[in-house]
Amino acid sequence: MANTYPQIDLSRGTGPQGHRARMRSRVLTNGANSLADYELLEMLLFLGIPRKDTKPLAKGLISHFGSLIEVFRAPTQSLRAAGLNDDTIRALRLPGVAAERLATAEFHTRPVLGNWEQLLAYLDAAMTGAINGQFRLLYLDNRNRLLADEAAPEQTEQTSTNRQIAIRALALHATALIGFHVRPGKAAKTFSQDARLLDFAMRPLSVTLHDVMIVGEGPPVSLRQEHLL
Repeated sequence: MANTYPQIDLSRGTGPQGHRARMRSRVLTNGANSLADYELLEMLLFLGIPRKDTKPLAKGLISHFGSLIEVFRAPTQSLRAAGLNDDTIRALRLPGVAAERLATAEFHTRPVLGNWEQLLAYLDAAMTGAINGQFRLLYLDNRNRLLADEAAPEQTEQTSTNRQIAIRALALHATALIGFHVRPGKAAKTFSQDARLLDFAMRPLSVTLHDVMIVGEGPPVSLRQEHLL
């Protein structure tokens, strides 16, 4: 009878390779958020140190520089003095580059509308595809970043419309609104009552109605600046 041998599970092996396999499996199973700071650093060190236990080095670097973020910010010469080779240092530069790219992407997909100039620039671009007669809402987070630009629900009663807007604001976790009517030539006071009702409906939800604008021809008109809101 032929001899049979049990299959070896390398992920449970001893030494650095078995430990690394277990950590990779842990990230796939539980997500990277399950890792402590030194473990995140340890896994980045894998990229430049192929066959060595990097846990002591990761803990030592955080202890020396004070925190994970300070390790990432450390000058190249300081990292070399701490015993890291250039391949490892290049690996430690990746999180900063990735964070900067993500921040840039978020700025473009979620523009900040925190002042008059930013709002006017956004409205100018939004008018390209605007539909005459439409009322649109800009839902903002607590940093005045745009969460959504959507047409207001079409309802026959203003109270019903405001209810739908409130539901949408809660779903988006919005903390502020800016409305704009695409109604060229209409007087701002025409929309004053509806704007005040919307403002009143949002207050119990701690959602601030920053303004309602009239856009379409010439400079946009602000109900807030006209003291109609």
